[in-house]
Amino acid sequence: MIAATRRFSRPPAWVMIPGLLGAAVVLLPVSGMMTRLDWAELPGLLTSESSLDALRLSIWTALAATVLCLILGVPLALMLAHARFRGLTIVRSLVLLPLVLPPVVGGLALLYTFGSQGMLSGALDLFGIRIAYTSVAVILAMTFVSMPFLVISVETAVRGMDREVIEAATVDGASRTGILRHIILPLIGPGLVSGAVLAFARSLGEFGATLAFAGNQQGVTRTLPLEIYLQRETDPDAAVALSLLLIVVAVVVISAAYSRQQRAQ
Repeated sequence: MIAATRRFSRPPAWVMIPGLLGAAVVLLPVSGMMTRLDWAELPGLLTSESSLDALRLSIWTALAATVLCLILGVPLALMLAHARFRGLTIVRSLVLLPLVLPPVVGGLALLYTFGSQGMLSGALDLFGIRIAYTSVAVILAMTFVSMPFLVISVETAVRGMDREVIEAATVDGASRTGILRHIILPLIGPGLVSGAVLAFARSLGEFGATLAFAGNQQGVTRTLPLEIYLQRETDPDAAVALSLLLIVVAVVVISAAYSRQQRAQ
């Protein structure tokens, strides 16, 4: 009975044709780039000073942005999941706007908010704080484009919880903080981890918002995608090698997220 159900639940055979074509659209360009790579020179290309600076900066800023997404995004997702008011759809659309907004537009928005001539420039100057064109700007740019991934994952997980468990805890006298800590967070754990991993992967590949808001200074704001863009003009082999490194990291991160999600199902 189970075997028959699985057989009939599979898509029809003809679906494989457009499916394989779809996979080819993604995989063929990557394969084409691999053919341009000189594998013998790969270690030297990846260990240049500028490449290592960009890699280190990308990793620690992506980690910092992911932490910031967790601190701010989880409460935001909880609010969106439980809110009930007119206009909630508009609010959710604005929160998820970075998903469809060109990253360079997000960078300009950040620049006109936190830059030297931005909306908050007076308040920042009062405290002697400078954000634009610093490593902090890189983190903010990454957070801006990555937080929606975390919010969607967490909100979906919260909406999929068994409400009866929470209602039973409420009847037993558990506080809302206790319910959040001991029931909600463990239940949404897989979605939370997947969202955090995807936010990290998106941060690692961020380009447009970083360039517009943080600039391109080696060791300070030049992340791996920016280094690849620069090397594309001066040293195409180095650009391909760094692209391969970024692809490998992204594949590992996304695979970890999906494998954990499948184990939780």
